[in-house]
Amino acid sequence: MNKKHTTSLLQSIRVLIIEDNQDLAANIGDFLEDSGHVVDYAMDGIYGLHLAVTQPVDVIVLDIMLPGIDGYSLCRRFREESEKPTPILMLTARDTLYDKLQGFDAGADDYLLKPFALEELEARLMALVRRSPQYDASKILESGSVRVDIGQRQVTINGTPVRLNRTCFKILVKLMQSAPEVVSRVDLEHHLWGDWKPVSDSLRTHIYALRKALDEPGRPSLIETVVGIGFRIKDQ
Repeated sequence: MNKKHTTSLLQSIRVLIIEDNQDLAANIGDFLEDSGHVVDYAMDGIYGLHLAVTQPVDVIVLDIMLPGIDGYSLCRRFREESEKPTPILMLTARDTLYDKLQGFDAGADDYLLKPFALEELEARLMALVRRSPQYDASKILESGSVRVDIGQRQVTINGTPVRLNRTCFKILVKLMQSAPEVVSRVDLEHHLWGDWKPVSDSLRTHIYALRKALDEPGRPSLIETVVGIGFRIKDQ
């Protein structure tokens, strides 16, 4: 991988690299720092999880084979123990579908196979940050009785807190940002999973869970299905 890089016009982001191969971690870190990004490092899973939970980070680069805690377990624990919506890109030499599904099931947002081009890694990290709720951290979104504080990752209906998992939260934010327009299934799937599309109809499952969390018994659903196109927040 070539460490030379032209000056990046992209904004600066904070990247946590959790990788036990010191040469690879240094290579990635030098490249990103040359592009104006801020980089922190962890060489094992335990310290990596600590930094991910306690430090302000925009995106995480996570190796799978780590001492202490492997990448899958770290990712899953981070999603369970932290309310942060920090996107995670997994690095690995494993290229089977099973390995990819394991990563996404653990809570990863993207997957990059070794060896890779540093320019592609940076582009993927920037795309993840742009799709993350943290990118619009200062925004408050409101639609009728629904209020979303993106920075605090809080959702309320008529002032009552509603607890959503990370994926449902991202769907709700996307629908509210796009209201009153319809968001197509393709756009929603790309927003959630990038270029990788789950084999099963995962979007339908998450929409069902979101409706279950938001809707009041006996009242129409806040999320309208537009047949053959996608979904939108109903005008309240």
